[in-house]
Amino acid sequence: MKIHEFQAKNIVSRYGVAVPKGLIAKTVAEALDAAKKLEKEVCVVKAQIHAGGRGKGGGVKVSKGLEAVKTNASDILGMQLITKQTGPAGQKVKTLLIEEGMDIKSELYFSVLIDRATQQVVLLASTEGGMDIEEVAEKTPEKILKETINPTIGLRPYQAQRLAFGLKLEQYGPKMIRQAASFFMGLYTAFIQEDCSLLEINPVVITGDDRILALDCKMGFDSNALFRHADTLKLRDLDEEDPAEVEASKHDLNFIKLDGSIGCMVNGAGLAMATMDIIQHYGSFPANFLDVGGTADTKRVEEAFKLITKDENVKCIFVNIFGGIVQCDIIAQGVVTAYKQVDVQVPVVIRLQGTNADKAEDIIANSGLGERVIMVKAFADAAQKAVEISKS
Repeated sequence: MKIHEFQAKNIVSRYGVAVPKGLIAKTVAEALDAAKKLEKEVCVVKAQIHAGGRGKGGGVKVSKGLEAVKTNASDILGMQLITKQTGPAGQKVKTLLIEEGMDIKSELYFSVLIDRATQQVVLLASTEGGMDIEEVAEKTPEKILKETINPTIGLRPYQAQRLAFGLKLEQYGPKMIRQAASFFMGLYTAFIQEDCSLLEINPVVITGDDRILALDCKMGFDSNALFRHADTLKLRDLDEEDPAEVEASKHDLNFIKLDGSIGCMVNGAGLAMATMDIIQHYGSFPANFLDVGGTADTKRVEEAFKLITKDENVKCIFVNIFGGIVQCDIIAQGVVTAYKQVDVQVPVVIRLQGTNADKAEDIIANSGLGERVIMVKAFADAAQKAVEISKS
Protein backbone atom coordinates (compact mmCIF):
# COMPACT_ATOMS: atom_id res chain seq x y z
CA MET A 1 0.00 0.00 0.00
CA LYS A 2 1.21 3.48 -0.93
CA ILE A 3 0.19 6.87 0.38
CA HIS A 4 0.66 10.44 -0.82
CA GLU A 5 3.61 12.65 0.02
CA PHE A 6 1.59 14.93 2.30
CA GLN A 7 0.26 11.93 4.22
CA ALA A 8 3.74 10.47 4.64
CA LYS A 9 5.02 13.80 5.92
CA ASN A 10 2.23 13.95 8.49
CA ILE A 11 3.29 10.52 9.75
CA VAL A 12 7.05 11.14 10.00
CA SER A 13 6.49 14.52 11.66
CA ARG A 14 4.93 12.62 14.59
CA TYR A 15 8.37 11.07 15.13
CA GLY A 16 10.17 14.39 15.35
CA VAL A 17 11.16 14.64 11.68
CA ALA A 18 11.04 18.23 10.44
CA VAL A 19 9.03 18.89 7.26
CA PRO A 20 8.09 22.10 5.42
CA LYS A 21 4.75 23.73 6.19
CA GLY A 22 2.14 22.80 3.62
CA LEU A 23 -1.59 22.64 2.91
CA ILE A 24 -3.71 20.49 0.60
CA ALA A 25 -5.75 21.87 -2.30
CA LYS A 26 -8.15 20.22 -4.73
CA THR A 27 -9.10 23.36 -6.65
CA VAL A 28 -7.25 26.46 -7.87
CA ALA A 29 -9.18 28.57 -5.36
CA GLU A 30 -8.06 26.29 -2.52
CA ALA A 31 -4.46 26.51 -3.79
CA LEU A 32 -4.58 30.31 -3.64
CA ASP A 33 -6.12 30.22 -0.18
CA ALA A 34 -3.39 27.83 0.99
CA ALA A 35 -0.64 30.08 -0.37
CA LYS A 36 -2.14 33.07 1.47
CA LYS A 37 -2.24 31.13 4.74
CA LEU A 38 1.41 30.11 4.41
CA GLU A 39 2.35 33.81 4.13
CA LYS A 40 5.45 33.08 2.08
CA GLU A 41 6.68 34.98 -0.97
CA VAL A 42 7.70 31.71 -2.61
CA CYS A 43 5.52 28.59 -2.54
CA VAL A 44 5.87 25.26 -4.29
CA VAL A 45 2.91 23.69 -6.09
CA LYS A 46 3.30 19.89 -5.99
CA ALA A 47 1.18 17.25 -7.70
CA GLN A 48 0.10 14.43 -5.38
CA ILE A 49 0.12 11.10 -7.20
CA HIS A 50 1.48 7.67 -6.27
CA ALA A 51 4.64 7.99 -8.36
CA GLY A 52 8.11 9.49 -8.21
CA GLY A 53 9.75 11.74 -10.78
CA ARG A 54 6.96 14.31 -10.56
CA GLY A 55 9.30 17.24 -10.91
CA LYS A 56 10.78 15.98 -14.18
CA GLY A 57 7.28 15.42 -15.50
CA GLY A 58 6.20 19.00 -14.78
CA GLY A 59 4.26 18.20 -11.62
CA VAL A 60 6.30 20.38 -9.22
CA LYS A 61 6.53 24.14 -9.77
CA VAL A 62 8.25 26.82 -7.69
CA SER A 63 5.89 29.78 -7.60
CA LYS A 64 6.84 33.36 -6.68
CA GLY A 65 3.72 35.30 -5.82
CA LEU A 66 0.03 34.44 -5.83
CA GLU A 67 -0.36 34.89 -9.57
CA ALA A 68 2.30 32.23 -10.17
CA VAL A 69 0.57 29.91 -7.71
CA LYS A 70 -2.71 30.39 -9.59
CA THR A 71 -1.09 29.72 -12.98
CA ASN A 72 0.84 26.67 -11.86
CA ALA A 73 -2.08 25.20 -9.93
CA SER A 74 -4.28 25.61 -13.03
CA ASP A 75 -1.67 23.88 -15.19
CA ILE A 76 -1.04 20.94 -12.85
CA LEU A 77 -4.55 20.18 -11.57
CA GLY A 78 -6.21 17.77 -13.95
CA MET A 79 -3.09 17.13 -16.01
CA GLN A 80 -2.16 13.57 -16.99
CA LEU A 81 1.24 13.46 -15.30
CA ILE A 82 3.66 11.04 -16.94
CA THR A 83 6.79 9.86 -15.12
CA LYS A 84 9.03 6.78 -15.25
CA GLN A 85 6.86 5.21 -12.55
CA THR A 86 3.42 5.91 -14.06
CA GLY A 87 3.95 4.25 -17.41
CA PRO A 88 3.01 5.91 -20.72
CA ALA A 89 -0.62 6.45 -19.70
CA GLY A 90 0.35 8.65 -16.74
CA GLN A 91 -1.86 9.52 -13.76
CA LYS A 92 -4.40 12.29 -13.45
CA VAL A 93 -3.58 14.91 -10.83
CA LYS A 94 -6.53 15.51 -8.49
CA THR A 95 -4.76 16.88 -5.41
CA LEU A 96 -2.04 19.48 -4.83
CA LEU A 97 0.28 20.14 -1.93
CA ILE A 98 1.00 23.86 -1.56
CA GLU A 99 4.21 24.13 0.42
CA GLU A 100 6.43 26.90 1.72
CA GLY A 101 9.50 27.61 -0.42
CA MET A 102 12.89 26.73 1.03
CA ASP A 103 16.27 28.46 0.94
CA ILE A 104 18.29 25.34 0.12
CA LYS A 105 22.03 25.05 0.69
CA SER A 106 22.36 21.31 0.08
CA GLU A 107 20.31 18.32 -1.07
CA LEU A 108 20.87 14.79 0.27
CA TYR A 109 19.35 11.36 -0.17
CA PHE A 110 18.16 9.09 2.66
CA SER A 111 16.11 5.91 2.82
CA VAL A 112 15.25 3.04 5.14
CA LEU A 113 14.49 -0.32 3.57
CA ILE A 114 14.83 -4.05 4.08
CA ASP A 115 17.90 -5.88 2.78
CA ARG A 116 16.51 -9.28 1.76
CA ALA A 117 20.02 -10.77 1.54
CA THR A 118 20.90 -10.07 5.19
CA GLN A 119 17.28 -10.03 6.44
CA GLN A 120 17.99 -6.75 8.20
CA VAL A 121 16.90 -3.15 7.94
CA VAL A 122 19.42 -0.96 6.17
CA LEU A 123 19.87 2.82 5.97
CA LEU A 124 21.10 4.35 2.73
CA ALA A 125 22.35 7.91 2.42
CA SER A 126 24.08 9.94 -0.26
CA THR A 127 25.21 13.47 -1.01
CA GLU A 128 23.46 13.12 -4.38
CA GLY A 129 20.02 14.22 -3.26
CA GLY A 130 17.40 14.83 -5.93
CA MET A 131 18.98 12.27 -8.25
CA ASP A 132 17.59 8.84 -9.13
CA ILE A 133 19.36 6.63 -6.58
CA GLU A 134 19.56 3.81 -9.15
CA GLU A 135 21.59 6.11 -11.41
CA VAL A 136 23.90 7.06 -8.53
CA ALA A 137 24.38 3.38 -7.63
CA GLU A 138 25.32 2.57 -11.21
CA LYS A 139 27.64 5.47 -12.00
CA THR A 140 29.09 6.50 -8.62
CA PRO A 141 28.44 3.71 -6.08
CA GLU A 142 31.09 5.09 -3.76
CA LYS A 143 28.74 8.01 -3.02
CA ILE A 144 26.18 5.75 -1.34
CA LEU A 145 26.63 5.25 2.41
CA LYS A 146 25.14 2.22 4.10
CA GLU A 147 24.36 1.27 7.70
CA THR A 148 22.97 -2.20 8.45
CA ILE A 149 20.87 -2.36 11.60
CA ASN A 150 21.03 -5.24 14.07
CA PRO A 151 17.34 -6.11 14.64
CA THR A 152 17.91 -7.04 18.28
CA ILE A 153 19.24 -3.62 19.30
CA GLY A 154 17.98 -1.28 16.56
CA LEU A 155 19.66 1.83 15.20
CA ARG A 156 22.34 3.12 17.59
CA PRO A 157 23.11 6.85 17.90
CA TYR A 158 26.72 6.32 16.80
CA GLN A 159 25.48 4.83 13.51
CA ALA A 160 23.26 7.84 12.84
CA GLN A 161 26.19 10.15 13.64
CA ARG A 162 28.48 8.14 11.37
CA LEU A 163 26.06 8.73 8.50
CA ALA A 164 26.01 12.46 9.30
CA PHE A 165 29.81 12.63 9.20
CA GLY A 166 29.86 10.53 6.04
CA LEU A 167 27.64 13.14 4.42
CA LYS A 168 30.15 15.81 5.56
CA LEU A 169 27.52 17.69 7.54
CA GLU A 170 30.13 18.90 10.02
CA GLN A 171 30.78 21.73 7.53
CA TYR A 172 27.55 23.25 8.85
CA GLY A 173 28.76 23.14 12.45
CA PRO A 174 28.65 20.55 15.27
CA LYS A 175 24.97 21.23 15.95
CA MET A 176 24.11 19.93 12.46
CA ILE A 177 25.66 16.54 13.26
CA ARG A 178 23.41 16.18 16.31
CA GLN A 179 20.40 17.49 14.40
CA ALA A 180 20.98 15.13 11.47
CA ALA A 181 21.53 12.12 13.75
CA SER A 182 18.23 12.87 15.50
CA PHE A 183 16.56 13.27 12.08
CA PHE A 184 17.82 9.84 10.96
CA MET A 185 16.81 8.21 14.25
CA GLY A 186 13.30 9.63 13.89
CA LEU A 187 12.93 8.23 10.38
CA TYR A 188 14.16 4.80 11.47
CA THR A 189 11.70 4.79 14.37
CA ALA A 190 8.87 5.74 12.01
CA PHE A 191 9.86 2.90 9.67
CA ILE A 192 9.76 0.32 12.47
CA GLN A 193 6.69 1.58 14.32
CA GLU A 194 4.61 1.99 11.16
CA ASP A 195 5.64 -1.41 9.71
CA CYS A 196 7.03 0.11 6.53
CA SER A 197 8.56 -1.71 3.61
CA LEU A 198 10.18 1.53 2.37
CA LEU A 199 10.73 5.03 3.70
CA GLU A 200 12.52 7.35 1.30
CA ILE A 201 13.37 11.04 1.63
CA ASN A 202 14.65 12.49 -1.62
CA PRO A 203 15.76 15.10 -1.13
CA VAL A 204 16.67 15.78 2.46
CA VAL A 205 17.62 19.47 2.49
CA ILE A 206 19.90 21.67 4.54
CA THR A 207 18.38 25.15 4.61
CA GLY A 208 20.00 28.56 4.68
CA ASP A 209 19.25 28.85 8.41
CA ASP A 210 20.92 25.46 9.06
CA ARG A 211 17.88 23.23 9.50
CA ILE A 212 17.49 19.72 8.11
CA LEU A 213 14.10 18.88 6.61
CA ALA A 214 12.36 16.19 4.57
CA LEU A 215 11.50 18.03 1.35
CA ASP A 216 9.84 14.94 -0.09
CA CYS A 217 8.68 11.70 1.54
CA LYS A 218 7.67 8.33 0.14
CA MET A 219 6.32 5.49 2.31
CA GLY A 220 5.33 1.94 1.46
CA PHE A 221 3.83 -0.47 3.97
CA ASP A 222 4.02 -4.19 4.66
CA SER A 223 0.52 -5.34 3.73
CA ASN A 224 0.79 -8.25 6.18
CA ALA A 225 1.02 -5.78 9.07
CA LEU A 226 -1.73 -3.35 8.11
CA PHE A 227 -4.17 -5.00 10.49
CA ARG A 228 -2.21 -3.20 13.21
CA HIS A 229 -2.66 0.21 11.58
CA ALA A 230 -6.31 1.09 11.14
CA ASP A 231 -5.45 4.80 10.81
CA THR A 232 -2.99 4.11 8.00
CA LEU A 233 -5.56 2.03 6.12
CA LYS A 234 -7.87 5.05 6.09
CA LEU A 235 -5.24 6.95 4.08
CA ARG A 236 -5.54 4.61 1.10
CA ASP A 237 -6.53 6.53 -2.02
CA LEU A 238 -8.36 4.00 -4.19
CA ASP A 239 -8.69 6.52 -7.04
CA GLU A 240 -4.91 6.41 -7.42
CA GLU A 241 -4.71 2.64 -7.71
CA ASP A 242 -5.44 0.36 -10.63
CA PRO A 243 -9.03 -0.92 -10.19
CA ALA A 244 -7.89 -4.49 -10.91
CA GLU A 245 -5.25 -4.29 -8.19
CA VAL A 246 -7.82 -2.94 -5.73
CA GLU A 247 -10.16 -5.81 -6.58
CA ALA A 248 -7.29 -8.31 -6.21
CA SER A 249 -6.47 -7.08 -2.73
CA LYS A 250 -10.03 -7.87 -1.61
CA HIS A 251 -9.36 -11.54 -2.32
CA ASP A 252 -5.76 -11.67 -0.96
CA LEU A 253 -4.32 -11.86 -4.45
CA ASN A 254 -1.03 -10.16 -5.30
CA PHE A 255 -1.75 -8.68 -8.71
CA ILE A 256 0.05 -6.18 -10.94
CA LYS A 257 -1.16 -5.44 -14.45
CA LEU A 258 1.44 -5.51 -17.23
CA ASP A 259 1.34 -4.99 -21.00
CA GLY A 260 1.82 -8.49 -22.45
CA SER A 261 -0.53 -11.10 -23.91
CA ILE A 262 -0.07 -14.08 -21.55
CA GLY A 263 -2.10 -14.01 -18.36
CA CYS A 264 -0.17 -15.63 -15.49
CA MET A 265 -1.52 -17.35 -12.39
CA VAL A 266 1.25 -18.65 -10.14
CA ASN A 267 1.78 -19.46 -6.47
CA GLY A 268 4.77 -17.82 -4.82
CA ALA A 269 6.49 -14.58 -5.81
CA GLY A 270 9.73 -16.34 -6.77
CA LEU A 271 8.01 -18.75 -9.14
CA ALA A 272 5.93 -15.88 -10.50
CA MET A 273 9.08 -13.91 -11.36
CA ALA A 274 10.66 -16.99 -12.93
CA THR A 275 7.47 -17.54 -14.96
CA MET A 276 7.57 -14.01 -16.34
CA ASP A 277 11.27 -14.39 -17.17
CA ILE A 278 10.79 -17.65 -19.09
CA ILE A 279 7.85 -16.23 -21.05
CA GLN A 280 10.10 -13.41 -22.23
CA HIS A 281 12.91 -15.89 -22.90
CA TYR A 282 10.65 -17.65 -25.41
CA GLY A 283 9.69 -14.40 -27.10
CA SER A 284 6.48 -13.09 -25.55
CA PHE A 285 5.45 -10.93 -22.59
CA PRO A 286 3.31 -11.48 -19.45
CA ALA A 287 0.04 -9.60 -19.12
CA ASN A 288 0.28 -9.54 -15.33
CA PHE A 289 2.01 -10.64 -12.16
CA LEU A 290 -0.45 -12.72 -10.15
CA ASP A 291 0.50 -14.68 -7.04
CA VAL A 292 -2.44 -16.64 -5.60
CA GLY A 293 -0.43 -17.40 -2.46
CA GLY A 294 0.22 -20.57 -0.52
CA THR A 295 -3.33 -20.93 0.81
CA ALA A 296 -5.20 -20.66 -2.47
CA ASP A 297 -8.63 -22.31 -2.70
CA THR A 298 -11.21 -22.79 -5.44
CA LYS A 299 -12.82 -19.39 -4.84
CA ARG A 300 -9.51 -17.53 -5.01
CA VAL A 301 -8.63 -19.28 -8.27
CA GLU A 302 -11.99 -18.23 -9.69
CA GLU A 303 -11.37 -14.60 -8.69
CA ALA A 304 -7.91 -14.78 -10.26
CA PHE A 305 -9.43 -15.89 -13.55
CA LYS A 306 -11.91 -13.01 -13.39
CA LEU A 307 -9.07 -10.53 -13.04
CA ILE A 308 -7.00 -12.02 -15.83
CA THR A 309 -9.87 -12.29 -18.32
CA LYS A 310 -10.83 -8.64 -17.88
CA ASP A 311 -7.68 -7.78 -19.84
CA GLU A 312 -8.59 -7.79 -23.54
CA ASN A 313 -4.91 -8.20 -24.48
CA VAL A 314 -4.75 -11.70 -22.96
CA LYS A 315 -4.52 -14.38 -25.68
CA CYS A 316 -3.60 -17.30 -23.41
CA ILE A 317 -3.56 -18.02 -19.66
CA PHE A 318 -0.60 -19.83 -18.13
CA VAL A 319 -1.35 -21.51 -14.77
CA ASN A 320 1.94 -22.53 -13.14
CA ILE A 321 1.55 -24.09 -9.69
CA PHE A 322 4.03 -25.98 -7.56
CA GLY A 323 2.04 -27.68 -4.84
CA GLY A 324 3.62 -27.53 -1.42
CA ILE A 325 1.18 -26.11 1.09
CA VAL A 326 -1.32 -25.47 -1.69
CA GLN A 327 -2.75 -28.66 -3.20
CA CYS A 328 -2.76 -29.12 -6.96
CA ASP A 329 -6.17 -30.81 -7.04
CA ILE A 330 -7.77 -27.77 -5.40
CA ILE A 331 -6.19 -25.53 -8.04
CA ALA A 332 -7.38 -27.87 -10.79
CA GLN A 333 -10.95 -27.84 -9.45
CA GLY A 334 -10.74 -24.06 -9.25
CA VAL A 335 -9.66 -23.87 -12.88
CA VAL A 336 -12.57 -26.06 -14.00
CA THR A 337 -15.08 -24.07 -11.94
CA ALA A 338 -13.66 -20.75 -13.13
CA TYR A 339 -13.77 -21.83 -16.76
CA LYS A 340 -17.49 -22.52 -16.44
CA GLN A 341 -18.43 -19.60 -14.15
CA VAL A 342 -16.29 -16.90 -15.76
CA ASP A 343 -16.85 -18.01 -19.37
CA VAL A 344 -13.16 -18.03 -20.28
CA GLN A 345 -12.71 -17.43 -24.01
CA VAL A 346 -8.96 -18.08 -24.34
CA PRO A 347 -6.90 -21.29 -24.10
CA VAL A 348 -5.34 -22.23 -20.76
CA VAL A 349 -1.98 -23.95 -20.37
CA ILE A 350 -1.58 -25.65 -16.99
CA ARG A 351 1.50 -26.95 -15.27
CA LEU A 352 0.72 -28.52 -11.89
CA GLN A 353 3.51 -30.24 -9.96
CA GLY A 354 3.74 -31.30 -6.31
CA THR A 355 1.07 -32.26 -3.79
CA ASN A 356 -1.82 -34.19 -5.40
CA ALA A 357 -0.59 -33.49 -8.94
CA ASP A 358 -1.96 -36.86 -10.15
CA LYS A 359 -5.42 -36.07 -8.78
CA ALA A 360 -5.24 -32.67 -10.46
CA GLU A 361 -4.46 -34.29 -13.81
CA ASP A 362 -7.50 -36.57 -13.46
CA ILE A 363 -9.76 -33.61 -12.64
CA ILE A 364 -8.65 -31.74 -15.77
CA ALA A 365 -8.88 -34.87 -17.95
CA ASN A 366 -12.46 -35.52 -16.81
CA SER A 367 -13.60 -31.89 -16.87
CA GLY A 368 -15.04 -31.98 -20.37
CA LEU A 369 -13.03 -28.90 -21.33
CA GLY A 370 -11.07 -30.81 -23.96
CA GLU A 371 -8.40 -28.93 -25.89
CA ARG A 372 -9.30 -25.62 -24.31
CA VAL A 373 -7.17 -26.63 -21.28
CA ILE A 374 -3.73 -28.05 -22.05
CA MET A 375 -1.77 -29.91 -19.38
CA VAL A 376 2.04 -29.77 -19.68
CA LYS A 377 4.32 -31.24 -17.01
CA ALA A 378 7.67 -29.53 -17.71
CA PHE A 379 8.06 -25.85 -16.79
CA ALA A 380 9.94 -24.83 -19.93
CA ASP A 381 7.64 -26.83 -22.24
CA ALA A 382 4.56 -25.27 -20.64
CA ALA A 383 5.92 -21.74 -21.05
CA GLN A 384 6.90 -22.42 -24.65
CA LYS A 385 3.41 -23.76 -25.38
CA ALA A 386 1.77 -20.67 -23.84
CA VAL A 387 3.95 -18.39 -25.99
CA GLU A 388 3.14 -20.42 -29.11
CA ILE A 389 -0.60 -20.18 -28.45
CA SER A 390 -0.48 -16.44 -27.65
CA LYS A 391 1.23 -15.75 -30.99
CA SER A 392 -1.16 -17.91 -33.00
